[in-house]
Amino acid sequence: MHAYRNFDHLPAFRNAVLTIGTYDGVHFGHQQIIKRMNELADSIGGESVLLTFDPHPRLVLHPDDNRLKLISTIDEKEDLLAGFGLQHMVIAPFSTEFASMDAEVYVRDILIKNFHPSYIVIGYDHRFGKDRKGDIHLLRSLADKYGYIVEEIPAQTIDELSVSSTKVRNALLDGKIQEANTLLAHPFTIKGKVVHGDKVGRVLGFPTANIAIANPHKLIPASGVYAVKIGINDSYYKGALSIGYRETVFDNSKLTVEVFILDFEGDLYDRQLDMIFVDYIRPQIKYDSWDLLKVQIAQDVTDVRNAVQL
Repeated sequence: MHAYRNFDHLPAFRNAVLTIGTYDGVHFGHQQIIKRMNELADSIGGESVLLTFDPHPRLVLHPDDNRLKLISTIDEKEDLLAGFGLQHMVIAPFSTEFASMDAEVYVRDILIKNFHPSYIVIGYDHRFGKDRKGDIHLLRSLADKYGYIVEEIPAQTIDELSVSSTKVRNALLDGKIQEANTLLAHPFTIKGKVVHGDKVGRVLGFPTANIAIANPHKLIPASGVYAVKIGINDSYYKGALSIGYRETVFDNSKLTVEVFILDFEGDLYDRQLDMIFVDYIRPQIKYDSWDLLKVQIAQDVTDVRNAVQL
């Protein structure tokens, strides 16, 4: 897949089959759109193209609202989209000026000028332009003028639940990893850098890697212990990942993310790790002693061995 960080120096797309959206998480519904785009592209000798945005529009339009957390960062999104067969990803730098563009001008100056699409494929609820006035009806009204065909993808449903990024976020914030992974149709993943910590895990006999998450808007699931799969040097290991506040050891108000990697020895400092979530093990618990905590961690390790398949 080819990725472009702005509208400068875009290629002349061949019979572009275009979609537009934030595609946060690249969930099951998004995947169905990409699948349909590739089918259309194959049928007309064309190319599938996604126009997406960075930063996420809500972060620009509502900068004081800290509630939005990203299921996938822009780099994670790029990796996911490539894996599902998209051919081109164009990232529009999003700004208040971009958002204030009249919807019809947006179609003419952004979609037509840059992509000359043969097809525009969008989800059932897509809106665009100033005050979100652009929609599928506007796209259809301009189709003959600009020579494209509009195709709408309905809400995708899994087990009678319509799939949306909001539902994925809510599942993750509730610690419902298996539900989130089902809606995503791929495992939720966090990428982070191993940094120096307090080395309490070593004292307990379970040395953990302390993880720094680079993007402050990345979604961190609910506090608790999770079974994860860790990718290191093209090999995978089982891991017990803890998200919480270390209340047993410290009266600590700082949220920490740390992982004990089973059957691994080596120096991971300053390395990037992919933590692939498999299941929720238990909530965070404050213990009265380190000995009780050690017993619980040993049980967590057993639970992780049973939950994660390599």
